[in-house]
Amino acid sequence: MSHFLIEVPHAEDKVACMRAIEVFVATGSHFLAKAEWGCEDGEHKAWLIVDVETKEQAKQIIPSFYRDRAKITKLFQVTRKDVEGYKKEHKLSDIEPYHQ
Repeated sequence: MSHFLIEVPHAEDKVACMRAIEVFVATGSHFLAKAEWGCEDGEHKAWLIVDVETKEQAKQIIPSFYRDRAKITKLFQVTRKDVEGYKKEHKLSDIEPYHQ
C-alpha cells in the first residue's frame, strides 16, 4: 500500500463550499467522510490522506465532478538512515549535517 494526499479545490463561495461538502458526504464513502476542509480559513479545498495501491485508485475515490481538478501526491517518510544512504548514493557526503 502507498500513502497518498488528495487535494480537491472548489470555487470560493458559500454555495460551492456547501455543494462540495454535500457531494462528498452523499457518496457514503469512508474516505470522503473523513475529508478535511479549509473553507473557514479561506482555503477552498478538501484534503484526504488515503492508503491505496496506485495513484489511479486514489483518483477513483474522488467524486467524478472533482476528479479533473484534484491533485494527488504520493507521500513517503524519511529516516535519518535514509538521508545518509541518499547522501552516499549521490556523493553528497561532504554536506554538513543540519544542527539547530
